[in-house]
Amino acid sequence: MGRSKAYPPLAFIDIETTGSHFERDRITEIAVKTLHDDHVEVWESLINPQVFIPRNIQQLTGITPQMVQAQPEFSDLAKEIYSQLENKIFVAHNARFDYGFIKASFKRLGIDFRPKVLCTVKLSRHLFPEQKRHNLDTLIQVHDLKVSSRHRALGDADLLYQFWQVCEARFGKEKLLEAIDVLTANASLPSHIDLDLINQIPVDVY
Repeated sequence: MGRSKAYPPLAFIDIETTGSHFERDRITEIAVKTLHDDHVEVWESLINPQVFIPRNIQQLTGITPQMVQAQPEFSDLAKEIYSQLENKIFVAHNARFDYGFIKASFKRLGIDFRPKVLCTVKLSRHLFPEQKRHNLDTLIQVHDLKVSSRHRALGDADLLYQFWQVCEARFGKEKLLEAIDVLTANASLPSHIDLDLINQIPVDVY
């Protein structure tokens, strides 16, 4: 038996935002935890959204206007963020949310961003079909994930990495490689259907 095939580079991503609509709202924090050849790298930054952060969002994330006012804007970090995500599989929970915000932020700068996307909601459904719920709080509870800072970008990105480790321990690398292939394959769409519009349809995380 030869060496088992390695994973493609995986970028576990989480963002915090000023709201839920990627055209109107803006990113306030981004974290990327990369797994490549069994080596883990971490990158994170607060981002000045240039819009007000609603009080309910401040309470949820703990990110206040004072924390971001002196931080760089997305345009200042775009090159660095792109380099963090380039040629990696974009792994996020309810990935259409994070991908939608980051893609829209790049698009405003004239940058086309089209990574392969792996949603950990779909991964959880794929590997644990008997489970009724697949939101992040359920995964924390079911798999005994260690919470460092919930609703902060790096804390939540780390939870996705922990979930990946749980899945590998239970199912093995080959099964996860198969899951990557299945869940990142874009189904063939008629030419008049825009894949971006399909990707904007919310995923039921419950």
